[in-house]
Amino acid sequence: MPVGDCENAFFEAARKRGVQLVRYKKPWLNQRGHFGLPDSASAVALPLEQIFTLLGGNVAEQSAKRLTPLPGDFMHEETGTLIEVDEMQHFTSFRLQTFSCYGVDSPLGYDVDEYASICKRYARSADKYRQTKPAIAFGIGGRQRQRAYYDALRDLATPAMGHPPLVRVPAVDGNGKAAFERNRERILDALG
Repeated sequence: MPVGDCENAFFEAARKRGVQLVRYKKPWLNQRGHFGLPDSASAVALPLEQIFTLLGGNVAEQSAKRLTPLPGDFMHEETGTLIEVDEMQHFTSFRLQTFSCYGVDSPLGYDVDEYASICKRYARSADKYRQTKPAIAFGIGGRQRQRAYYDALRDLATPAMGHPPLVRVPAVDGNGKAAFERNRERILDALG
């Protein structure tokens, strides 16, 4: 499946159900990660630092990155709710590790236990996706760890920056339309 097809199908399914979404970039969700967050998000600095360290991040390399915004999947402009559609490559053993650093009171727009269960089911395959691809601050083969870190950044920084909890939608099968329909009630509740 070509890159972007899953997200495009999700977008179209949402549109047909009357949910207007736009692509987004937020300046505080940038390549520096927690090193690029404003002081107003200081409440999430410690868990993000723990996640960064757990995943073997290199502080010097990460903090030297540009403040270029990371592209996100979707935003519901009316409510400011960010929505991420996660295909199989997001459900790695590294992503599973990040959840251990989340506080019990972390505001999230998805069920962490469900996501952890999906990670356990698909980590073996997901860990192989771009397994040898390097990532600045995470080294050779660090792409999966970088993705897990940036996913955690979005989860924790979004409410710290005054937005509603970020909504995550699993699309392990790569079918964005089906992912929207399976999660429609939950999405609409989050936007309501």
